[in-house]
Amino acid sequence: MTERFTNPDLPAIRTLLQHVRTIAVVGLSPRHARPSHQVASALQRCGYRIVPVRPAIDRVLDEPAWPDLYQVPNRIDLVDVFRAPRYVDALVDACLSLQIPAIWLQDGVINEPAALRAQAAGMTVVMDRCIYRDYRQLRP
Repeated sequence: MTERFTNPDLPAIRTLLQHVRTIAVVGLSPRHARPSHQVASALQRCGYRIVPVRPAIDRVLDEPAWPDLYQVPNRIDLVDVFRAPRYVDALVDACLSLQIPAIWLQDGVINEPAALRAQAAGMTVVMDRCIYRDYRQLRP
């Protein structure tokens, strides 16, 4: 039987959100109307440090943007992914290489093999959920 991915339970997600300080948002759009910008902006207002990861832009949300996770000079507690599922494998590889402890795949970003691989390597993985919606619900 094939192993199926399951998200952490709500208490575990609450604990994750309590301990995270720096969130790298992969695919963070500079356009205010985009979901990635709205979610990252809201998380920033809640006290999280947001690190934009997106090639070809210099700044988003008054923070310097980086072309990929390997270029980010400071510690990352969690990677929040606003990219198509086909990019998740490479993002998991980067997280594992950089020893980033958690990855969050936003609504509609579903890559079960990559999520299982990250979990098996010891990462906390949340998939197909909105981090800000969970933050609002759980109030960590």
